[in-house]
Amino acid sequence: MASKSNHIERLKEQVKRLPGKPGVYQYFDENGVIIYVGKAKNLKKRVASYFSKKHDSTKTKILVRKIREIKHIVVETEQDALLLENNLIKKYMPRYNVMLKDDKTYPWICIKKEPFPRVFKTRNFVRDGSQYFGPYASVYMINTILELVKHLYKLRSCKLNLSASNVAENKYKVCLEYHLGNCLGPCLGLQSMNDYDANITHIKSILKGHLNGVKSYLKEMMMQMAAELNFEGAEETKQKIELIEKYQSKSTVVSASITNIDVVSIRDDEKLAFVNFLKIIDGQVIQAHTMEMTKRLDEDKTELLSLAIVEMRERFSSDVKEIIVPFEPDVKLNGVTYTVPQRGDKVKLLELSERNVKYYRLEKMKQAQQLDKGQQNTRVLQTLKDDLKLDYLPVHIECFDNSNLQGTNAVAACVVFKGGKPAKRDYRHFNIKTVEGPDDFASMTEVVHRRYKRLLDEGESIPQLIVIDGGKGQLGAAMEALSSLKFEKEPKVIGIAKRLEEIYRPGDPVPLYLDKNSESLKIIQRLRDEAHRFGITHHRNKRSKELINNELSQIDGIGEKTAEILLKSQKSVKQIKTLTLSELEGVVGKHKAKIVFDYFKKDKNGNSGAAKKSG
Repeated sequence: MASKSNHIERLKEQVKRLPGKPGVYQYFDENGVIIYVGKAKNLKKRVASYFSKKHDSTKTKILVRKIREIKHIVVETEQDALLLENNLIKKYMPRYNVMLKDDKTYPWICIKKEPFPRVFKTRNFVRDGSQYFGPYASVYMINTILELVKHLYKLRSCKLNLSASNVAENKYKVCLEYHLGNCLGPCLGLQSMNDYDANITHIKSILKGHLNGVKSYLKEMMMQMAAELNFEGAEETKQKIELIEKYQSKSTVVSASITNIDVVSIRDDEKLAFVNFLKIIDGQVIQAHTMEMTKRLDEDKTELLSLAIVEMRERFSSDVKEIIVPFEPDVKLNGVTYTVPQRGDKVKLLELSERNVKYYRLEKMKQAQQLDKGQQNTRVLQTLKDDLKLDYLPVHIECFDNSNLQGTNAVAACVVFKGGKPAKRDYRHFNIKTVEGPDDFASMTEVVHRRYKRLLDEGESIPQLIVIDGGKGQLGAAMEALSSLKFEKEPKVIGIAKRLEEIYRPGDPVPLYLDKNSESLKIIQRLRDEAHRFGITHHRNKRSKELINNELSQIDGIGEKTAEILLKSQKSVKQIKTLTLSELEGVVGKHKAKIVFDYFKKDKNGNSGAAKKSG
């Protein structure tokens, strides 16, 4: 206790010697590791606040307890402090600082540092002197821009080293792209470097959003070509101008009078903050990005917004003089005006940014929920594996159920679960072919053998677990079917009896009783109930079809389709019999109505001469 008091007193003495100037402070733990970096208008006052007042945040209390050393850096302005804080956080990633999520997976447009530069899409930001534009959150946007560039300028796509000496020595030959007219052949000196670089300059202007300057240059070129009677070249240049205007019309979101401005908006919750950045040039969004920030010390939105603005300006090399924001950040930047709009086009831009950050946050929440659900399913399957003492995680499970009523229309159903969820496309139902009468055991043997013989013959995956709806008898029948098949990895088989929900395993006369509330029993019951539902549905459909075949479609002149139409209209044959001739005509037409009406009229009169189909 004394040592704790001593180190706090020592830190307080150190704080007294801090200057009352803008700067950055760093906290180190007992191992000499930076655990926090902060900025301050007044270093002495800001750092002293950590040791002179009670903190509501538990995280802040823990941070103060871990501080063993304080270092500071004095700077000229608060803006300098903010910039330095941002760089130190990214460099050291202290445990208690806001964590900026990296964006390495986003695509960029790269203009390669090389003779006759290539222009291409990449996800690898290599600091080799090349110029990168982005990152772009939308692959569609980046492909649209590259398509525009490709139509406007003929650039090389090869990776050849087109140094002046290599070109002079004729080391290369023109490729198919040259013959297709997509490249002007700089590899053979057919296009000068000055001409190529002029195109690259225009491309950079396009990527920065300065389309009007490129358009003006092309218009001057077109007029000059026309004056020189180069009408073919003038027409080609005119088509380029029209292409740029078409692209502009699609990408303009507000008034083109808004020429160079950034928009930043923020949403946060207890643990995370999301900041959206839009760069607007000539009324069009040329860059859009949403950054995720993980809170560590219950930072407020004002502090987070300042940090995000500095990060975004550095990341996108932005030097705009005006930033649209939802509220004033706590740090002013030299030469930069913050605008909190109340009406007009700038309000629309802020609303656009806020919609972006809202949808990004909702998408992240959905992804997290799906991940949690997937983890939960894996945990349930692991529990099932442990409870049933399986050799493998039962990712693929199949369950069988027999259905018959009073010995008729015997069918069986097989349902499939993959990853703990129903895989309905893989469900199968079976009509019993080799068994006469209501024999559940023989029926189970038939369908299990048919199912897995086919899967083996077709090279399909075999389940790790097979569930049989029934007790010892049905389980034994399933095992008999499987014994004649050769598996590379034989599946485990269990039976579940309905009476006490006991689980039977092959070769074990004593059933297994799982806890009624256990997740293992619940997923087995879900499989059994789903197989029963699927089987009953098929059984009903089959009975309905047989009913049609046995009655309506036996009438000479009435086919299966007409019988189905009548049954859909009246639900039962009994109801159809009560219809008048005109009512029947309204359903199936005059000719078919008369056949049906006459048939049932004769039948009512007890006339055995009713016309029926032969055979």
